[in-house]
Amino acid sequence: MKRVLVLLVALCLVLVSLVGCNTQKGESNNIDPVTIKDSSGTEVTISKKPERIISLVPSSTEIVYALGLGEKIVGVTTYDDFPAEVKTKEKVGDLTVNTEKVVSLQPDLVLANSLNREAVDSLRKLGMTVLVLNASTFNDVYTTIEMIGKATGASKQSADLVATMKKDVEDVKKVVKGVPQEKKPKVWVEIDDKFFTTGKGTFMNDIIEMAGGINIASDLAGWKQLSEEQIILRNPDIIFDTYAYMNPNAAKLIKERTKWQQMNAVKNGKVFDLDSSVISRPGPRITQGLKEVAKLLHPELFQ
Repeated sequence: MKRVLVLLVALCLVLVSLVGCNTQKGESNNIDPVTIKDSSGTEVTISKKPERIISLVPSSTEIVYALGLGEKIVGVTTYDDFPAEVKTKEKVGDLTVNTEKVVSLQPDLVLANSLNREAVDSLRKLGMTVLVLNASTFNDVYTTIEMIGKATGASKQSADLVATMKKDVEDVKKVVKGVPQEKKPKVWVEIDDKFFTTGKGTFMNDIIEMAGGINIASDLAGWKQLSEEQIILRNPDIIFDTYAYMNPNAAKLIKERTKWQQMNAVKNGKVFDLDSSVISRPGPRITQGLKEVAKLLHPELFQ
């Protein structure tokens, strides 16, 4: 009888140890309830790991995939195109969200943006868990990734992703750190052919500066429109456009502008298309955009 009791106690200890190990490995479907103050200032409480996620923002969609949770996404917008498998997901609208479609997909977490304000209000009134995520600066992108990681029980993955991105940034900074201020090219970023651009306090301005360039609109805050005369007067050394996905001839048309022929960038043929989905989305591929910009600004340093 004593031997039997000893064996039973030993078995219980083994079982307790196994359960503890599984919990430590994060194999449980549950997480401790977390409360996140999102970009709208709302405190959002999440009591369990989301299994059905709808993303109303392409950058958030990319983050979820980068965290290894793509199979949990059940709905996205018509703008979502990366990674390729996202194209098979149900579509719930564009800037105008089909809230009925969202509800029918029964999500336990909706990732949104302040541009989706009307949909956010409607979905929250219906009792849905909605996390609003805005990223203005490069550091905001890190914060967004960490928030999504916390909301989905993937904090370890999000920390690893942010660490990788920060290393990418440091690698670029090390290469261009020796470029003197007078050798840094002046950059004009053209968001559309109406001369909207990116100013200080934006992640695209951060990209230009970290890549060793000078944004000619850095004296302006946010996303602003300049006049053609202002751009010519500021005489950029290099021009990037981000709308070639809408107009494949964007760079060619810029080079052909009559009034721009004496501009340094045009005279030297330094007009380039940038991949909008990489450079304009505050998501995990943004450091890829940084590397591409740095190579175009300083090709001699990245051979």
